[in-house]
Amino acid sequence: VGGAGRGVGEGRGRGGGGRRWRAVMAAGDGDLKLGTLGSGSESSSDGSSESPGGAGAAAEGGGWAAAALALLTGGGEMLLNVALVALVLLGAYRLWVRWGRRGLGAGAGAGEESPAASLPRMKKRDFSLEQLRQYDGSRNPRILLAVNGKVFDVTKGSKFYGPAGPYGIFAGRDASRGLATFCLDKDALRDEYDDLSDLNAVQMESVREWEMQFKEKYDYVGRLLKPGEEPSEYTDEEDTKDHNKQD
Repeated sequence: VGGAGRGVGEGRGRGGGGRRWRAVMAAGDGDLKLGTLGSGSESSSDGSSESPGGAGAAAEGGGWAAAALALLTGGGEMLLNVALVALVLLGAYRLWVRWGRRGLGAGAGAGEESPAASLPRMKKRDFSLEQLRQYDGSRNPRILLAVNGKVFDVTKGSKFYGPAGPYGIFAGRDASRGLATFCLDKDALRDEYDDLSDLNAVQMESVREWEMQFKEKYDYVGRLLKPGEEPSEYTDEEDTKDHNKQD
């Protein structure tokens, strides 16, 4: 009987401890329920009965301790969360610095039309060397150059063929010799008409390849005239038909 009594007492003692653990867990969640600790008479492990007042006092002391532990634990988690958020914000800021400013720069430039966008499409016509030189991107916003006797409007490629571009030397000039010989010096330019007769077969093939590339990418405007050659008269229908082929 004594053993049974002790078993029952131990069982009740464990049951009371279980309720106290639940109270501590509830305290950790910010909802401490002291009533579970002091409701009724609780049996201790030796079978003696605890008074409701004693249980309430013990519960109150244990509850405050649990609440303090919960606050400390919760504060550590909060600091960890704040640190993680700070790292995320720092990463986002660095991405903005790297890419956002580029986007802002592009947005600012978007409001300003590029030379190619602000200029109407050029009507088809032929050019002498003197007339071609007027379209070098400095005296005229439109940029033209000639390749193998063909004149192309390269204004939309102004970052390459404009005054500050790497191939700006060809703007308003016959670029055939320079492209054939891969030369970007003034020696590749001629002030008079250049018939390219001294170029070898490989160089002439290179000129033709460049001509095809320019035809695919830029608007063909007309022919580069030889000395004494008269310009052709192009009708609006021919001009429209030629532009439609390029589109």
